[in-house]
Amino acid sequence: MRLLVTPASQAVYREAMRLGYLQDIADAGAVVTNATCFGYHMGVVGPGEVCITSSTRNFTGRMGSTEARIFMAAPATVAASAVTGYITDPRSLAA
Repeated sequence: MRLLVTPASQAVYREAMRLGYLQDIADAGAVVTNATCFGYHMGVVGPGEVCITSSTRNFTGRMGSTEARIFMAAPATVAASAVTGYITDPRSLAA
């Protein structure tokens, strides 16, 4: 499973960097990329792959193959799904 993290803006990127979140995310094995690269190069979803995203930019082929399964969800759902490896209701992870 690949985990790509794309901060929504430069301000979000800088704040996440300041708080050390980007280092934690990278240390966990994720690839931190920028919005310009989203859907290109490492962010391309291949045929038969499944993607869950909180991005609001989605149209046929935007994220790669038209044969990929793309799911749009709330950021909390995307984060919970990254933890479990499958689409997960974030309330199920609450302690």
